[in-house]
Parts: sequence; structure tokens; C-alpha cells
Amino acid sequence: MSGADEIAHLEEELPLGELPLDAWHRAKGARMVGFAGYHMPIQYEGIMAEHSWTREHAGLFDVSHMGQLTFSGEGVDDVLEHILPSDIKGLKPFRQRYSMLLDEEGGILDDLMVSRPGDGAFDGAAIYMVVNGATKYDDMGWMIDYLPDEVVMNHMDEQALLALQGPEAGEALAALIPETADLLFMQSGLFTWRGVQLWISRSGYTGEDGFEISVPADDVTLLADALCELPQVKPIGLGARDSLRLEAGLPLYGHDLSPAVSTIGADLGFTIQKRRREEGGFIGHARVMKELADGPGAKRVGLKIEGRLPAREGAKIFSGAVEVGEVTSGGFAPTVGAPIAMGWVSLPDSALGTALEIEVRGKRIAAVVAPMPFVPHRYRRKA
Repeated sequence: MSGADEIAHLEEELPLGELPLDAWHRAKGARMVGFAGYHMPIQYEGIMAEHSWTREHAGLFDVSHMGQLTFSGEGVDDVLEHILPSDIKGLKPFRQRYSMLLDEEGGILDDLMVSRPGDGAFDGAAIYMVVNGATKYDDMGWMIDYLPDEVVMNHMDEQALLALQGPEAGEALAALIPETADLLFMQSGLFTWRGVQLWISRSGYTGEDGFEISVPADDVTLLADALCELPQVKPIGLGARDSLRLEAGLPLYGHDLSPAVSTIGADLGFTIQKRRREEGGFIGHARVMKELADGPGAKRVGLKIEGRLPAREGAKIFSGAVEVGEVTSGGFAPTVGAPIAMGWVSLPDSALGTALEIEVRGKRIAAVVAPMPFVPHRYRRKA
């Protein structure tokens, strides 16, 4: 089964929803599949071609399945610092942070982006949050249980979300909105284009420079058309999005991250700033501190694989005769020119350079624990 087919193989008991750009994707020849409860494009002209285009130019991704939330009300920062492990009080206007939801045992319920919009955006909301599409309703239910009456959460299902990614993304977006050229990685702002308000952050999920653009659903077709009229931009599907993020060493929730694993083992301890570690007060704090002191039982690692045969999710990882872990994401990496994988292995077997074996189709293939990202990030930061 190919990587694209693995993504497509998602049985839905409920009817699939349609995103605002559904007809737009079909008109452009997209192959549509069920993903996170919606019909979504997995590819247009082919995953390899779309992957390479994004690495060299700029790709436009429809990520409107993601959940966009705002939070308002008295004491919202205190409330969110209980729900999230990251420093919310120290988050400045027009800045964002990568964070996550943890359960009471410190397991990861979701990973997410949290921003402080500043005056004028989202009807004056104090916080804007983007959560994963497949977990958004579970996330909202979890957070509602911890929100006092004074804090209001709003699900902005009237907003679409686009991601423009690649080394020419900045040039392309600046052709439409020149002011976006000043944004740096993890900065955001409110911009107006043809009378439409857009919330734009310089961030993304490919390891490349790029932007995520929250746009009213009624206006998203107009914006998508304008972007794809630019010579740098083509529409890109889910298949290339997955291969790009794997090369960038970015975990995918529901695969590399789950309630069974921890923030420290996932190598995401940077999401918990020093003050939060010292003060505590957030859900899952006890496990975070224990693993910081004692180490986790297992760790998320990158794996370079010998030969051409890719290892897929679920493949068992061995050290000699002993099973020490499992692949959670894997496939052929077009930019690397070889198969790569991400997986969880026991802590003693997680050091860089450790030789392991992965069981694929009944035989063992050699692999080595490798640093991530596999392809260097190219975010636009300060010089």
C-alpha cells in the first residue's frame, strides 16, 4: 500500500462534509478522499511533482478542516495556562506558539497553535487557536469542561484556512499583500485584501517558509484563485503535505503523537517554557516533571533506512532479537532520495547513530537513528 493510499484509507461512519473549496478542488482535477471527516484533495498532478514544486516554489494547501477557535473573557490567560502547558501570559500581541493539550496523566491529546491577535482581530478575542481537524470536536469538549462561565470559546466554522508554503511563498503573497513581507517566523497580523480581512501568520507544516491564512469561507475561492494565478503557486494535496512534513521531522497527531505518549519523549519539551515548568499548575505537569528528571521510557526518533524499501506505520523496530519500538510515520522522501521514517523506540536505543532493524514484509531491513529534520528548515527568521 502506498503512502497516499494509507492516508486515503480512512473509513467514515458518518457522511463526509464538504469544505468551502470542494468544487474548486474538483474543477482543478483533484483526487478527493475522506480525511478528518471531509472530502479533501490528496493530489492533483501527482505527489512527487507536488512535493518538489513546494520545495522549489510555493504550494497552496487547503487546511480548512482544522479547527479555528477564539477565547474571550475575564481571566482567559489564567484559564488557558491551566489547560495548556505553554506560557500564555508571556505571549505578545501578533505572536504565536506551538503548544498542546495534555490529559491528566500527561498524555498528548492534541498539538496546536495559539496566538494573541491584538486589537481589531476576531472581534477583540484575547486568544486565537488552531487545532487538528480530526480531533477538533474532542478538543473543544475537553476544554469546555475546564472553562468557567466568564471565558467564552467560539468555534469559527465560518472561516476557511489556507497554507501557502515554499521558498517563493513570501514573494508570492507580497505580490497580493505587500505588508506581509515584513512578517517573520511565528509572527502574525491582520491584513485587508480587496476589502476582505485576513488573519495571516508566518508559519506552516512543511519546514519551508510560508504562511497560514484565515479567510472568511465566502471569500476563500477568490483568494485561492488569485494565489494560483501567480507563477510561483500551484495547488498541493494531502499526499505531498505528508511527505513534506515527514522530511521536516514534524509529528502528525494520531500517528506520531497520541495520549499514549508524552511531551518529553516526543522531544517537544521546548513547548513548556521555564516558568511553566517551575510554577506548574497545568494539566499533566507531574508527568512532565518526572520525565524531565528521570527520562521518558521511550522517545520519538528519526530513522534513515538502508535500501529503497520504505517502512510504513506499524512496522516493528528491533535491536537484535528484541523488539524495541514501532514506526509511526514512514515513506520515500523525494528530497532525500531515500526512504525515511519516524518512530518511537525505547530510551536505551534512541541515541543518534544507533543501528536498528525494521521488519517490512516479513524481512528485516537495516536502519539507523538519525537527526531530524531530514531536510533543513528554511523558516524566515531574524538575521
